[in-house]
Amino acid sequence: MFNLILFGPPGSGKGTQSEKLIAKYGLKHLSTGDLLRSEISCQTPLGKEAKSIMDKGQLVPDEVVIGMISSALDANPDARGFLFDGFPRTAAQAEALDKLLELKEAPIAAMLALEVSEDELIKRLLKRGETSGRSDDTNEVVIRARITEYHNKTAVVADYYKKFDKVVMVKGEGTIDEIFNRLCTEIDKRA
Repeated sequence: MFNLILFGPPGSGKGTQSEKLIAKYGLKHLSTGDLLRSEISCQTPLGKEAKSIMDKGQLVPDEVVIGMISSALDANPDARGFLFDGFPRTAAQAEALDKLLELKEAPIAAMLALEVSEDELIKRLLKRGETSGRSDDTNEVVIRARITEYHNKTAVVADYYKKFDKVVMVKGEGTIDEIFNRLCTEIDKRA
């Protein structure tokens, strides 16, 4: 099983590139946000627990999210691998994910991190804001805060995976196909 984490700040093209990578490599997209919504709508025990926590305005604990990821892995035994999106966001989550994947004998092969200049990110997000209807993509001050938050939080995750020589920085500027080709080159080195 080939597991990847795709990282990048808001506007770096993760969504676009995820779709292309999933199609090319036959990976299963694993978004913790989607998992949470699915577990809640299916009213699974984990979903009920998560809903109860979220209804109190609290963050869902890592153990619950890891449980959902474990369920998703078990539900897809024939998957060629998974592309993790939006998780892990902290070093503790990265450690918990690694322990889970070690039990399943399916470690993270690489953390691909899209590097995009702040000016380019702002330009992309403001453009997306014109058509997406997302209010957080229309205000440059909010966009800058989101980018700062990303760098503050995810630096520790990158540091965690650097210890295992799994972080690959990929230039996230250029055409969609140029970026995709760079990502594929890195994946093919490890597959």
